[in-house]
Amino acid sequence: MAELLIRNAKIATPTRSGLHRGLAMRDVERREGVDVLFRDGIVAEAGVDLVGSTSIVIDARGRVLVPGLVDCHTHACWAGSRIDEWERKLAGADYLELLRGGGGIMATVRAVREASEGELAATLLAELNRMLACGTTTAEVKSGYGLGTEHELKMLRAIVRAGDSWAGRVVPTACIGHAIDGLDSAFVDRTIAETLPAVTEAFGPIAIDAYCEEGAWSLDDCVRLFGAAADAGHPCRVHADQFNELGMVDHAVGHGFVSVDHLEASSGDAIRRLGATDTAGVVLPVCGVHLDGRFADGRSLVDAGGGLAIATNNNPGSAPCHSVPMAMALAVRSVGLSPDEALVAATSNSAAVLGLDRVGHLSPGAAGDAVLLDAEDDRVLSYGLGPPPIAAVVCSGEVAWSAPRSDSDVALS
Repeated sequence: MAELLIRNAKIATPTRSGLHRGLAMRDVERREGVDVLFRDGIVAEAGVDLVGSTSIVIDARGRVLVPGLVDCHTHACWAGSRIDEWERKLAGADYLELLRGGGGIMATVRAVREASEGELAATLLAELNRMLACGTTTAEVKSGYGLGTEHELKMLRAIVRAGDSWAGRVVPTACIGHAIDGLDSAFVDRTIAETLPAVTEAFGPIAIDAYCEEGAWSLDDCVRLFGAAADAGHPCRVHADQFNELGMVDHAVGHGFVSVDHLEASSGDAIRRLGATDTAGVVLPVCGVHLDGRFADGRSLVDAGGGLAIATNNNPGSAPCHSVPMAMALAVRSVGLSPDEALVAATSNSAAVLGLDRVGHLSPGAAGDAVLLDAEDDRVLSYGLGPPPIAAVVCSGEVAWSAPRSDSDVALS
């Protein structure tokens, strides 16, 4: 593998790996005039006037280099379209009403069941490439539109298959508790007794996820699923308090969940209890824009000492968004984060949610994932509301995407 040397960059990176909590979410290191050498897929060195046997050199010309962005919550593997449903919502239809009527998640479930594994993988790969152009180098992708052993396993195989063909890094999650199949009266029991063991056997201890909400999985059913998942060695994540506060946050923090995601309906007391634990909160502000104008109180979570991550929730129904910078911009405006906190939330903290210590920062020995901005101020990632100003995206020490030369004067030689 050829070396890659990025010269004369302005670095903006979290100071370390792992989950930054509370005031530590402001710990962003900035240095100017830095050379960064990528070798064997990692950050080999960062300093001044570096020399290596490089065959590829990029002159950053004082522009900003940040770690590759990490999207730690997506449903980017799907089939079909929900645009008609979106227009119905614009006319006043309620999301939970659509779900109860067989729309929402269930509409995508029907399309996914009809799609082949190859079709799902191809559609996902195209989606991942759109995300790459927005600076995402690591993406979590959930199953959850299969609702049954056969189709959940098909989705997970498609996710792994697409990840093997993508320049970046894909982390699969088995969201086997995403919705309830109303045509199967024993669906919850079958998911716990059949689908969960099949996932364990085929994919090992990957994260298990569920959607705890009215019209979806109840608190009691989630407790049963997650208890069985923990007994089988799986880390647990949960969608909680998107529309209604059902008590899932307290269960999650009491049982050491990796993350609680959404939190739009969480009370102040629940946010403070979450902030006092090692369980991360994952905010998904694109949903607030696309659905109902409600956002999680991320400011209170950080002020309570909590660790917070930002993700797009990229999916066809509630968050059709490829761009982590867009999620960052919304988090600054509507969740209460500062630009520094948003950068940490979208890099090292999101990586920590996925269990990836070498991702989300630019320290020597870290994964060779980086984004060169076509700007001299990293705050543009949270400032802009249009396409992010990206000159080049580096995955595992190689340029995986670059802007057309008409839009950028990056020098490749």
